[in-house]
Amino acid sequence: MPLGQRAGDKSDSRYCGVEVLDFPAGDGLPAVLSHSLSSAFDFLLAPLVDPDYRPTPGAVLPVAASDLVLSPSQWSSHIVGKISEWIDLDSEDEQLRLDSELTLKQEIAWASHLSLQACVLPPPRRSSCANYARVVNNILQGLTNMQLWLRIPLEKSEPMDEAQVNNNNPTNDIVDSWEWWNSFRLLCEHSCQLYVALDILSSLPSMNSLRRWFGEPVRAAILQTDAFLTNARGYPCLSKRHQTLLTGFFNHSVQAIISGRSNHNVSQASEGVLGVDENNTEDTPTRHALSPYLDYIAYLYQRMDPLPEQERFEINYRDFLQSPLQPLMDNLEAQTYETFEKDTVKYTQYQRAIAKALVDKVSDDEIPTTRTVLMVVGAGRGPLVRASLQAAEETGRKLKVYAVEKNPNAVITLHSLIKLEGWESMVTIISSDMRCWDAPEKADILVSELLGSFGDNELSPECLDGAQRFLKPDGISIPSSYTSFIQPVTASKLHNDIKQHKDIAHFETAYVVKLHRVARLAPPQEVFSFTHPNFSPKTTNQRYTKLQFELPQDTGSCLVHGFAGYFDAVLYKDVHLGIEPNTCTPNMFSWFPIFFPLRKPIYVPSESPIEVHFWRCCGATKVWYEWALMAPAPSPIHNSNGRSYWVGL
Repeated sequence: MPLGQRAGDKSDSRYCGVEVLDFPAGDGLPAVLSHSLSSAFDFLLAPLVDPDYRPTPGAVLPVAASDLVLSPSQWSSHIVGKISEWIDLDSEDEQLRLDSELTLKQEIAWASHLSLQACVLPPPRRSSCANYARVVNNILQGLTNMQLWLRIPLEKSEPMDEAQVNNNNPTNDIVDSWEWWNSFRLLCEHSCQLYVALDILSSLPSMNSLRRWFGEPVRAAILQTDAFLTNARGYPCLSKRHQTLLTGFFNHSVQAIISGRSNHNVSQASEGVLGVDENNTEDTPTRHALSPYLDYIAYLYQRMDPLPEQERFEINYRDFLQSPLQPLMDNLEAQTYETFEKDTVKYTQYQRAIAKALVDKVSDDEIPTTRTVLMVVGAGRGPLVRASLQAAEETGRKLKVYAVEKNPNAVITLHSLIKLEGWESMVTIISSDMRCWDAPEKADILVSELLGSFGDNELSPECLDGAQRFLKPDGISIPSSYTSFIQPVTASKLHNDIKQHKDIAHFETAYVVKLHRVARLAPPQEVFSFTHPNFSPKTTNQRYTKLQFELPQDTGSCLVHGFAGYFDAVLYKDVHLGIEPNTCTPNMFSWFPIFFPLRKPIYVPSESPIEVHFWRCCGATKVWYEWALMAPAPSPIHNSNGRSYWVGL
């Protein structure tokens, strides 16, 4: 049963599981499952094999239950397998190491036979886990539909073991469990079927450290009952930091699993795997011992704010890589126009900017005698024409509009719109590329919506440079300026999706993507800026910059998969438009961020700076970006000479 109803949320985070601590031999598993499901849990994390089993010649694997005791759909939907915890593939004991490898392969094979969706692997016993990772990597290469979740305790800045905490050892090593995960996934070649199950303990690292995990493939947060506090009524609850972490995981589609023995005797409850209260009749089912913990998790989920309307619209685009538009080379389709035209917030901002510009251009005394010439370059199907005329009506100014559009299909729609609205006397439609058109008169105001997710990545500078020749010397361009921004991110899912193409070209392509399962590692910084109009004779649209990002000291080490890009535009004076996270325009969905991937993810040690270089390059027929890291380690220059990704002029 889902934790509750949260408008717009259809993710797996609605479901909560429970870990079975005792081995359910014989017919125990169906009874445990039935009891847990009737207590509103959605699935079990259950051992598949007797923990006392050690492989011997001719021995039959002592599984928890025959595949016949549950239906195939029950195995697949309600059971996550738990691999035996005694397994130690990096032990110095050779026999233990060999037994562990054989048992791990046997248990995974049995789980595959049961059609389980996932199995949880025991945590690495030490920081050096090369043999464990090697065996798991071998197994992953043979899996098709099943995921492996590596169990990792969520801890940082703790001694690795007691032997290191003594006065005779001057260098006390500090553990960061993220380092264990990172080593393991690197050894397993970033397998897209390897995930993380985080054990949430009573103490937590800093929030900056915790945020790293939002960009990692975390599938489950295993909440230990020892992590819960007790409220005034004697019920389990979580600290504020635990609550913040858990709601963050809910927002990143992570499922909760409750583990441990009950520490809160708040009601009649069964203890152990399946207990029975002798005072209860058969018609009164015994409540699960961990139900109070489930109730609290459900309470946290249900009190989360509903997904905003914008998020619901964008939910199917989360972490979905899209190629940026080629607006000069390609003509947009009607469906694309329709999507952009639904963004009322964007056109409201444009209308505000145009209204301010009209008031500045024409004083109240000049209204009867002055008609302002406004040109919409890249008019599409007319939303900016409508915004301009509404601004003129709002301010009482007279307007003459030229609507310039190169797409002949959109021009047909424009003619229909002008006729339908009765704007023939005010609007002249020009079917031409703005860079080639010879205007019959100069414009007072030039309006365009040529911005891309990175500001200039849809060639707004080149288009407006070509169009500004028919702008008066004192004319106004809307937008008047725009700036791009980037920030380093951990984005394991995006990296794995690009890796599926098995070539360099896709790692040298910038993608438009609704970022979701990412960790933003440092605040965004400015990259390139453009101002319009720009009448300087020495103007060039080539750019080069280098940036240095400092991660918060308590973050720890991290892995950078690429850079998220944004823009912020000044339409006119104090009217702005943008998607830069700190200043973004609320409820606007015309632009998703852009993602510049790295061919090889870069490991960033704790407190090390990240230095990145970005170029905007211009050729006779195309514009492209190049990017490279210099610190903490040099990377290849990506997209050299626009070999993989470019925007055609």
